[in-house]
This record gives sequence, structure tokens and C-alpha cells, in this order.
Amino acid sequence: MKSVLLIGLGRFGRHMAQKLRDLGHEVLAVDKDEERINAALSYVTNAQIGDSTNAQFIGSLGVRNFDLCVVAIGDSFQSSLETTALLKEYGAPFVLSRATRDVHAKFLLRNGADDVIYPEKQTASWAAVRYSSDHVFDYIKLTPDHSIYETAVPESWVGRTVVQLAVRQKYRINILAIKRSGTLEPLPGPNHTFQSDETLLILGDDRDIQRFLHV
Repeated sequence: MKSVLLIGLGRFGRHMAQKLRDLGHEVLAVDKDEERINAALSYVTNAQIGDSTNAQFIGSLGVRNFDLCVVAIGDSFQSSLETTALLKEYGAPFVLSRATRDVHAKFLLRNGADDVIYPEKQTASWAAVRYSSDHVFDYIKLTPDHSIYETAVPESWVGRTVVQLAVRQKYRINILAIKRSGTLEPLPGPNHTFQSDETLLILGDDRDIQRFLHV
């Protein structure tokens, strides 16, 4: 269990706070809007009304005692930037800040954020990959060049085994797991026979995966 300071209870902050609660973490939520604070009391450990750009207020929170500080302010970049800088100044071990533009992300990283989340860009990238192909069901970006995809078993693979297809040698991808009827089979062996109702979780270079998807 981690202790999380979450600043900003707009849509993004609210959803993140609820998920952190579901995962069993302790969340102190901060917002300057009393209505948002009152609404959050049912799904956070504690909540405070306050101005996160005020140094005295940030100092009163004991930010160095939180495992994670999240700046989820989306309606004012200036407030987000000032809050990020103050958190780091007062000793926050790890600051995750929300960005709404590429240039904002750069400034946040320069001014104290340890990492930046850009929900609109990340969701747009995921949706573009997911819905531009008939055979991709999920997608996780790991590095600029490598990703994990969940994709359908190619029709030509049905009834054949991993070793018969020489998957790694021919396609330069790694099969991490097979999914069938909601059940995951990690690291299928060389004699696994592919079925039409299975999906594959594959890892590889994006260029190799794109070539595989267009086989």
C-alpha cells in the first residue's frame, strides 16, 4: 500500500483517485473547489480544500511523507507548473504531473516533475493503433520502438504449432501468452497448436509487428 497525494479533482483526478482506492492505496485529495472535495470524500482517505500554488499550504501537507504526489490539474497550466515546482522544493520523493500539450510536458519535467502523463495523447495513440486494424484488440507501448499487442491468430496459423511456424525466426516476434475464453496461458510451449478462437499477446519491435499484422 502506498500513500498518495493527489492534487486536482477534475475528471482525470477523480478517476485516478477512485482507481487508487480500488487498488488499496491511501489517498489525500486536494482541490480548491469545496464541491469537488465533498464529492470525493466517499472514495478517498482524506481530502482538503486548499490552493496548491500557495507555498505555506504545500508546506503544511508534509509532502515528503507521501510515496507519490500527483498533480492532476488540467485547467490551468500555470497552477500545474507552480504546484509541481513547490512539491519538489518541499521534498516530494516522486512527482507525477499531468500535461495537456507537448510543450507543457517539457516545462513540467524541467521544473520538478519526475514523470509526466499526457492522457489525451496517450489515449489517442492507443485508439489509433487499436481501431485502425481489424485484428488488434489491445496495445501497450513499452519503449519508443517496442510494444505488446493483443491480436488475432492468423488464419494460416490455425492447426499448426509454434515450432512448425518458426515464429521467432520468421516473424521476429515473441509470443508472451495465449488468451482463450478469458483465460491466459503464459509462454506457450513449442508444441502449442493454435486455435481460431485464441488471441496472441506478442512483444516485438513495432516495425516487425506491423509486418506480422499485414501477413
